[in-house]
Amino acid sequence: MPRVALFPGSFDPVTNGHVDLVRQSLRLADRLVLAIGTHPGKAPLFSTEDRLAMLEAACGPLARAAGCELRCITFGDLVVAAARREGASLLIRGLRGTADFDYEMEMAGMNAVMAADVQTVFLPASPAVRPITATLVRQIASMGGDVTPFVPPPVAARLKAKFAG
Repeated sequence: MPRVALFPGSFDPVTNGHVDLVRQSLRLADRLVLAIGTHPGKAPLFSTEDRLAMLEAACGPLARAAGCELRCITFGDLVVAAARREGASLLIRGLRGTADFDYEMEMAGMNAVMAADVQTVFLPASPAVRPITATLVRQIASMGGDVTPFVPPPVAARLKAKFAG
């Protein structure tokens, strides 16, 4: 039976931190599902279609090289519901530091009650990408800063175009 992992997030935009976690996740699964959470109360910088395209551009080649099937989807309900729809037994969550750990432990506990068949796996971000957050990347880009150290090249180009003019 193939091992399926679901890695949820807003991916607004895709950062090198996300790519780092995807690279680690590819060793754990036969199929990796990158799931963009859509919430009516949030106003993302990039459209869902743009985020799906950025995920595929940044992570598709890595998955193909690793021999892992990659699927990029959206979901607007509970992450455990999305995991079940995709047949995922693993839920990937990244950790940058202790603040992430405290929050993620609470979420993992709640998810375990709702879906005991879906195991949360915490992956530590590599040291080089730990300080990167999508929020900071958006802020730097909006102020005309260079985001190339923090995002894949196609994402940097999209950010530059988004804030041009």
